[in-house]
Amino acid sequence: MGGVSLGELAGRFGLTLHGDPALAVRRVATLGGAEAGALTFLANPAYRKQLASTRATAVVLAEADRAACPVAALVAKDPYLAYARIAKVLHPEPSATAGISPHASVDGSAQIGEGSSIGPRAVVGAGARIAAGAIVGPGCVVGAGAVVGEGTRLTANVTLYPGVRIGARGLIHAGAVIGADGFGIARGPDGWEKVPQVGSVVIGDDVEVGANTTIDRGAIEDTVIEDGAKLDNLIQVGHNCRIGAHTAVAGSAAIAGSVTIGKRCLIAGGVGIAGHLHIVDDVVVTARTLVTHSIEKKGTYSGSLGFDEQRAWRRNAARFHRLDAVARGTKDSGGGEDDA
Repeated sequence: MGGVSLGELAGRFGLTLHGDPALAVRRVATLGGAEAGALTFLANPAYRKQLASTRATAVVLAEADRAACPVAALVAKDPYLAYARIAKVLHPEPSATAGISPHASVDGSAQIGEGSSIGPRAVVGAGARIAAGAIVGPGCVVGAGAVVGEGTRLTANVTLYPGVRIGARGLIHAGAVIGADGFGIARGPDGWEKVPQVGSVVIGDDVEVGANTTIDRGAIEDTVIEDGAKLDNLIQVGHNCRIGAHTAVAGSAAIAGSVTIGKRCLIAGGVGIAGHLHIVDDVVVTARTLVTHSIEKKGTYSGSLGFDEQRAWRRNAARFHRLDAVARGTKDSGGGEDDA
């Protein structure tokens, strides 16, 4: 039995409860698949038709949907956000046993904070600092001089190169590589020559980095991920990039070197961003868009053209961007479709 009462959830998260406050929920479920003891939510109108037949104990929803709800309702201004907060209560992160596994390798000069956990086959290098309550999962490598902040969790097989710094309460998923060399090469008479990458990576507080995402160290100055940023799986972040606070980047995005992305941006899946560009705060870039020049005005941006021989592609791309102006000019001049 057990669980958390609806009355407690309503009070804790400032929700309006319509139903018995003594009812308890133990887990979350989908609107259509929920059973007794489960909490679900309605945020997307596409699922509204499932509300009438839900068997959940309670639904988190907006006031506009409350009358159609056949079970207890927790009314929220933002149902999805309220659901996310409740879900963390019902499904807390798994805890780890504090201490150093006998199968880990920890350099004698490393600083290991109180209550932290170092898992089997983990390696912690010379001068590294693992703060209180941090978790270094199995197979992780924390390089010399690297810092893992208080309460941050490296799940498994995460690699932090020497000197990388991660703030508090972070979550780094399996296979992420942070601090590898950026793609710095110079063409010489006999081929490519490597340019030393002497910067590092600095990650702020409350940052999440997805599985198998790579964040390159800076060539001279540091690559920086600011507080609250959320990076999905399989993202490439090039050297010397800066990603602003509370910006979210979805899976398979590729960000070339020396790109600055502002605060509270949303970069959707599969986006490509060319190097040395600047994107201001509060920009949304939709899926599969190729960003080839800086974005200086907040808003939503989309677009991708198929490849061609470079000179032809550039001509066609330039013409494509003038189509709206051409169409408006034709209409204003009284011309017909054939004139366009």
